[in-house]
Amino acid sequence: MAQLLVHYSTEVKPGELVQISGSTYSKPLLREVYREVVRAGGYPVVRMQFADQDFVFYSNASDAQLDHENQFALYDAENFDVYICVFPDANPHVLTSIDATKKQRVFRANKRIAETFTKRWGDGKLRWVGTTCPTQALAQEAHMSFDEFSEFVFDCGNLNDLDPVSYWKQYSAEQQKICNRLNECQTIRYVGLDTDLKFSCKGRTWMNCDGHVNFPDGEVFTGPIEDSVEGTIRFTYPGIFYGQEIEDIFLRFEKGKVIEARAAKGQDLLHKLLETDQGSSYIGEVAIGTNENIKRFTKNMLFDEKMGGTIHLAVGNGIPTTGSKNISAIHWDMLKDMRKGGEIHADGRLIYRDGKFV
Repeated sequence: MAQLLVHYSTEVKPGELVQISGSTYSKPLLREVYREVVRAGGYPVVRMQFADQDFVFYSNASDAQLDHENQFALYDAENFDVYICVFPDANPHVLTSIDATKKQRVFRANKRIAETFTKRWGDGKLRWVGTTCPTQALAQEAHMSFDEFSEFVFDCGNLNDLDPVSYWKQYSAEQQKICNRLNECQTIRYVGLDTDLKFSCKGRTWMNCDGHVNFPDGEVFTGPIEDSVEGTIRFTYPGIFYGQEIEDIFLRFEKGKVIEARAAKGQDLLHKLLETDQGSSYIGEVAIGTNENIKRFTKNMLFDEKMGGTIHLAVGNGIPTTGSKNISAIHWDMLKDMRKGGEIHADGRLIYRDGKFV
């Protein structure tokens, strides 16, 4: 896994400054990534957190500390060539009891960091990949044993293949055909249960997610024209924000903006997220999951958003490489199953039905 992250996903080159981040729970993977970065000639810098570090901060921080911009993180965003991040791998519910307003303030305070990171990535000056490491906590959250979850992770990334790099190169080539097809389209319409959502992607670029930014991977996405989104969508799976679940989300859009938002559980949090800033009630990303090896919901969007037969959209910050102009301190994904009656129409033509391209 470390070899693939360093030599395929980020393609670390001699002399590059590489940040490796994670927690004590991901030490086995971080150690091997560190080894591979050194072998590649890069300069590795490890940023290690203890498991409940964020909880300690939010539980004790003053107003001034919540509103403080992290200057070290800003320096990193301005100077590192490569980021290899192991996403939260301990207790995914560690921040469940923390007031969402506090998280909102931290996001706002560090907005410049997110914008700098995204711009340098879009300009090709920074490369990054996010992944996860099998842990007991994530296995429990996915309702699997540790061994089952470990095999699930390896299967999703085809790491048991004799040559996983060749597999992902072939995957990339096949998925690019989907992107090429979508790049010719101007208007997309999602149809499904309590869902009829239209948007324009004219002049925008559909991105091929093939293991270079997330690992495992498997999706195509773009940023819609910001004020073009119209209609309704109801999400099949709960939206998860720092361990807090928002169930049965329903959104209605007019001229690109969410004008109605309902949830069976967590509606107050949903409203707070949409009110984070001016861009948080607009869509920054629309996407289609393509990884058929991901067959079950794990409450971990690294895997869930790639699930074959699903679509997802993210409110908030868009990705500049798509042409998106939406700017926000948040980027929050929500997932919908399309395998039973879901359809996607492009310029009035049916191109996708029941979770498959036609």
